[in-house]
Amino acid sequence: MKSIAFFNNKGGVGKTSLIYHLAWMFAERGIKVLAVDLDPQANLTSMFLEEERLEALWPDGDHQQTVYGVISPILRGIGDIAQPFVEKLAPRLGLIPGDLGLSRFEDKLSEAWPKCHNRDESAFRTMTAFHRLVLQGADWDTDIALIDVGPNLGAINRAALIASDYVVLPLGADLFSLQEMKNLGPTMRDWRTIWKELLSKAPTDLPMPTGLMSPLGYVVSQHGIRESRPVKSYHRWVDRIPRIYREAVLNEQVDVPPRPELDPYSLAMLKHYRSLMSMAMDCNKPMFFLKAADGAIGSHTQAVRDCYSDFFILAKRIASFTGLVLS
Repeated sequence: MKSIAFFNNKGGVGKTSLIYHLAWMFAERGIKVLAVDLDPQANLTSMFLEEERLEALWPDGDHQQTVYGVISPILRGIGDIAQPFVEKLAPRLGLIPGDLGLSRFEDKLSEAWPKCHNRDESAFRTMTAFHRLVLQGADWDTDIALIDVGPNLGAINRAALIASDYVVLPLGADLFSLQEMKNLGPTMRDWRTIWKELLSKAPTDLPMPTGLMSPLGYVVSQHGIRESRPVKSYHRWVDRIPRIYREAVLNEQVDVPPRPELDPYSLAMLKHYRSLMSMAMDCNKPMFFLKAADGAIGSHTQAVRDCYSDFFILAKRIASFTGLVLS
């Protein structure tokens, strides 16, 4: 099984919507998917599930069927992770639901990181909790885990990325996304280097993530573009992404970077899909599954087809990089 985290420490770049639609597309095309919501805001869970189900998952008291319930024994100091609950969404799609209570795990993870240097087994159990909950939540035939994380460089995201084989960067066409790449790239390299050192001190009987977090590429979303922003401004920022991605994320120098449309690290440049998105949220389904009965008529019909094609191409590219085959 391959695990991919979708990460940018800037919010508002369409990260959660991207994961949601990719999870459905992979499942539609024969790939068995486990979606894992490790964002304390739990937005991915809110996209997948209706409000009545969310109320059942987040009652007063213990939340045994969420990621918070999984890590609760570690947080309370009474044991190791609990068996994850997986919400079955479709025959080939499951979800480990998120929880706002996950934010309480931040301090515990921050304390565990330096203690791993001292070969503290409980610290390693804390640091690998996300890795092990993904492994335990996956069926034997699960092909891929898609991991949603919050927009920051905190301890929760460090543990989530260490648990990931690959990282995809969702970006906006703006100055903020370019600056965030400059922060994110060096930070990921530091985490990768330190974890590699810590692996030599880890308990031998505990499943350990490799901590590779290999960058797969980036996806440019236009979700954040203001209506008043001219097209020239959009291209001004997009044209700078290939160079900064190589320098900041890959730590490579390049004399003449490729154009964004020719960049092999550019996984996709997605459209707005504004009217489709609101319609899809009302129907609680992906945009590319909308039907005439949902209101997708007239010009929306072609937009739904275009959306399906865009996400299929993106899923196919990611699959090819990770050794999976779409049907």
